[in-house]
Amino acid sequence: MLIIGIAGGTGCGKTTVVNKILNELPEGEVGIISQDSYYKDTTHLSYEERITINFDHPRSIDFELLENHLKELKKGNPIHQPVYSFVTHNRTGDTTVTHPRKVMIVEGILILTNPELRKMFDIKIFVHADTDERLIRRLKRDISERGRDLDEVLTRYQNTLKPMHEQFIEPTKEYADIIIPNNRHNTVAIDIVRSIIHQKL
Repeated sequence: MLIIGIAGGTGCGKTTVVNKILNELPEGEVGIISQDSYYKDTTHLSYEERITINFDHPRSIDFELLENHLKELKKGNPIHQPVYSFVTHNRTGDTTVTHPRKVMIVEGILILTNPELRKMFDIKIFVHADTDERLIRRLKRDISERGRDLDEVLTRYQNTLKPMHEQFIEPTKEYADIIIPNNRHNTVAIDIVRSIIHQKL
């Protein structure tokens, strides 16, 4: 099994890169694990307490569970990925069954911050995008998909997103095997990734 880690700041276009890789490989050969599914369980906290959590800090992620799940997949066993709700800021209690595949893609803003997880990745990719571009994408997504208002998104961006990006996410570029500048015309990087995947498979 080939495990690919795809990181980068919020709104950098990780999903676009993931989809491009998916399009390059036969259907059924690729599985996806999202870091967002592994936010720690916050059932013991009230909603008011949950909204004050810094979700852009590595502490907010249950890396231990994510590592265990990857180990199980490598052994050929299916896993039950938690389902997370951005509306309630908590796991829903449901799970998604994920089966082992030839290629597993793990994507998320903080996945390269964890040394144990980094060791498990065969290919580490960092998607880079302009700061303004990322903020605009984040605004659009949080307002349309997550029911946030403009002030809330901007306050969170200034108080936690931006400083956390600078402290934790941007420095993980140094661990990346490939840095993909996210623009529509960057087909070369995807071609390189595709070649590496086929070579390793």
